[in-house]
Amino acid sequence: MQILRDADISMAALDGKRVAIIGYGNQGRAQALNLKDSGVDVVVGLRGASGSARSAEEAGLTVALLEDAVASADVIMFLAPDEALAGIYHEVESQIRRGAAIGFSHGLVIHFGLLKPRDDLDVFLVAPKGPGTALRSLYEQGQGMVGLWAVAQDTSGKARDIALAYGKAIGCARAGLIASSFAEECESDLFNEGAVVWGAVPEILIAGFDTLTEAGISPEVAYMECVGELKLLAELIEARGIAGMREAISNTAELGAVLGGRRVIDPSVRDRMREILAEVQSGRFAEALRKEADNGYPHLEEARTSAASNPIERAFDGLQRLKDA
Repeated sequence: MQILRDADISMAALDGKRVAIIGYGNQGRAQALNLKDSGVDVVVGLRGASGSARSAEEAGLTVALLEDAVASADVIMFLAPDEALAGIYHEVESQIRRGAAIGFSHGLVIHFGLLKPRDDLDVFLVAPKGPGTALRSLYEQGQGMVGLWAVAQDTSGKARDIALAYGKAIGCARAGLIASSFAEECESDLFNEGAVVWGAVPEILIAGFDTLTEAGISPEVAYMECVGELKLLAELIEARGIAGMREAISNTAELGAVLGGRRVIDPSVRDRMREILAEVQSGRFAEALRKEADNGYPHLEEARTSAASNPIERAFDGLQRLKDA
């Protein structure tokens, strides 16, 4: 695996070029501001009714209507929600300059064919491996966030250079840019979201909290034990790796982990993880996302309501009040 850093990458591919950022959400805001601070000519493209225009302007960014931003740009980064990207692309396709480059921070719409770019366009991926808030804060601290890069369509012969220059401009090359593909980035990311960090881990935390409170442990103590220590675990793993993390904890904690961990994460859990990966790779998840959006996000709305009313949130709120007292 090759990791490229700032010293390995030239910014020349973006010299004299304007970059349009489409969308001003978690990634759009961070990437636009990092580009601006790296000296790139950047414009944020938004719909006329968007409430984000004032926020972007107050941050010192140039804002234009969606179609005007696209028409003025040499590189267009599509950073709206995945389920909206195909519609946005088709809406502005006629305004995209011939020979322009279009980019994404997630491979879903290209990998699963929800969006088929024109043959004259370069198509690249730069995917920071973390949320936009962290991408921005790390950049401001002079640090960076590891990112993946890939090229799906290289019409000009310069798509690689554009992707790497873009990754450098948003700060990813400070930590390292790793060559990947739209398929690899998409499938691994969707699998992680469903089966590991964003899907399974919160459910394990809630199940542990419920188990303790059902046994009479106070909600606040249960929360501190099952949720509060997660940050410490993540920091230890980041600094030392999983084996190193185990070396850093007490013998009591390590023995508990050895005796308990694989009883919870047993072969049946691994089988269900394989099922989730198969759903991702087959395109069934992408189709479920499309249907969810078409129907007004009923599953997400129900899940958000349920999460907000879970007793674990009351324990969190109580601990926050104690900290603020």
